[in-house]
Amino acid sequence: MALIEVTDMAAERIRDLLEKEGKEKSHGLRLKVVGGGCSGLRYELAFDDEVGEQDTELDQGGVRVIVDEKSALYLVGTTLDFVDTLQESGFKMLNPNAKNTCGCGESFGA
Repeated sequence: MALIEVTDMAAERIRDLLEKEGKEKSHGLRLKVVGGGCSGLRYELAFDDEVGEQDTELDQGGVRVIVDEKSALYLVGTTLDFVDTLQESGFKMLNPNAKNTCGCGESFGA
């Protein structure tokens, strides 16, 4: 099972954002799980140009994805998607490790 899978829609959106910020050559997308939110854990997505010794770096759809060791435990098998519909727009994490999620979809429990 892959650590993270990035859908084509998400990869395209990430590349667009990196290009707008002039970071397409130097940065990758860091996925992180931190404490907080209604259900105890929440996702953080940010552009980062540093990869630590304990980080895993992946290439998904032409996008560098960086995950720290602690977050990887919660993200194994997760799919990062991007949706843009009348009802919602943004990145969406489909995490098989999430035992429960909050109503707003911003946090989860494992």
